[in-house]
Amino acid sequence: MSSVAQYAPTSKPMLWTGRIMSGLAAAFMLFDGTVKLFKPSFVVEANTRLGYPESVIVGLGSVLIVCALLYVYPRTAVLGAILLTGYLGGAVASQVRIQEAWFSTLFPVVFAGLVWGGLVLRDAQLRSVLPWRK
Repeated sequence: MSSVAQYAPTSKPMLWTGRIMSGLAAAFMLFDGTVKLFKPSFVVEANTRLGYPESVIVGLGSVLIVCALLYVYPRTAVLGAILLTGYLGGAVASQVRIQEAWFSTLFPVVFAGLVWGGLVLRDAQLRSVLPWRK
C-alpha cells in the first residue's frame, strides 16, 4: 500500500486565479500592517474610533505583517490563512461593537474570502480535504 496521496491536478487558470486572489489579499494586508507601523494620523484616528489605544497600533501592525508573511510562504500558507482569519474576525467584531455601517463590517469578510479562495484554488492538497471535493 502506497503512502503517497494522489491529488487532483491544479489547472493553470485555477492556479493563476488563486495566485492573483492571494496576492491581492496579501498585498493589502502587508500594506495595512506597514502603515500601522508608521502610525500616520488617519490610522491613529481610525483605531481610536474603534476603541483601541494608540499604544497597540504598532503591535497590531506587526501581528498582521507576520500573519501575511506566513500566508505568502507556501509551506505555512494554511497557518497564515488561519491566523489572518482570526485577525479579520477581530476586525469584524470591532466594527460590530461600534455599530459601524455594513460596508465596513463586511470588508474584512470579503478579504477573508479572498484569502481562503485564493489558497483553495492554488493548493490541491487543501482541496482534497474539503467536503465538496470530487
